[in-house]
Formats: sequence, C-alpha cells, structure tokens
Amino acid sequence: MQQRQFAAALEIDMPMYSKIERGERRAKREQVIALAKIFQVNPNEFLTLWVADRILEAIEDEKELAGEALNIAKENIKKE
Repeated sequence: MQQRQFAAALEIDMPMYSKIERGERRAKREQVIALAKIFQVNPNEFLTLWVADRILEAIEDEKELAGEALNIAKENIKKE
C-alpha cells in the first residue's frame, strides 16, 4: 500500500500519517486497530505494543525508579 492509501484507511491526512510513520506523532487507539485490520493480525497484538510504547514514554526519564514503578503497577493490575 502507498502512504496515501494508509492515510485514507486511517481517515487522516498525509502529513499526519507521515508524522506517525516517522515517530513524531503517536497513532490513536482506533488507528492502531485499523492498522491491525489492514495487516490482518489480531488487534490485541498491535494494541499491546502500542500500550507498551506509551508506558516506556512515560518512564523514559525515570531510569532509577522505572523498575520498581512497573512492579507496583503490575501488582495493582493483578488486584483489579
């Protein structure tokens, strides 16, 4: 597919798609799901990677605390 076709499938314009492709902008959840459909993969696979990227971005400047913070978050998720 060409970039313009991906942009159309995601219902965004070409400049926005280019920013997502270059990593200057993060795709939205619904766009990640649309990409999964295009590539014919389980949306949860793409969404898991998308969430992981969001987590990594949130802790990137907290190297010393990141591991323990992730452990706490994991424990809280198990409780829910």
